[in-house]
Amino acid sequence: MVRTASTMLPLGTQAPDFNLSNSDGQSVSLSDFRDKQALVIIFMCNHCPYVKHVAPELTRLSNDYMTKGIGFVGINSNDSVAHPEDSPEMMKAEVAKQGYKFPYLHDANQSVAIAYHAACTPDIFVFDATRRLVYRGQLDDSRPKSDKPLTGKDLRSALDSLLTGQIVSNDQRPSVGCNIKWKEGSEPMYFNPAGSA
Repeated sequence: MVRTASTMLPLGTQAPDFNLSNSDGQSVSLSDFRDKQALVIIFMCNHCPYVKHVAPELTRLSNDYMTKGIGFVGINSNDSVAHPEDSPEMMKAEVAKQGYKFPYLHDANQSVAIAYHAACTPDIFVFDATRRLVYRGQLDDSRPKSDKPLTGKDLRSALDSLLTGQIVSNDQRPSVGCNIKWKEGSEPMYFNPAGSA
């Protein structure tokens, strides 16, 4: 495990397209969320201790905001051959365990993670109604084994700003987690463990 921080993709970036299968084998694409006021994309996985730590709040937060017209999607880009705990079958079990109501997609060839410059799990991106990036960074400042409560305050603040027509603050802190488990020899150029948090 390499403790890794978000690359902090430039704000204003247009959401790259994707078409991936969910944990039931159904195809889900970016265009499926075209009627949503905003879209939250979370690069995540099943076994990362950072994702396990935030999973309860991901469930609470997504349930709170999906009713307000915000779309959510989780994407697992880990190499599931080297890490079978991140296989589609295990993803389906994780959806049931956590009670996720959003699609949890498998990025088998890791092309979507690369398109989004995702680096860690969790790595969170928020796109507005025009699918321009307005937030990227941490859920909140709670970490595994820390004494800080899990509130989702940073992501909640960004979503509340969007819903009330305010500008999302540029004061954004990188998410920190396990590095995405890249296939051998396929680490993208932007992935630099030496520069990781």
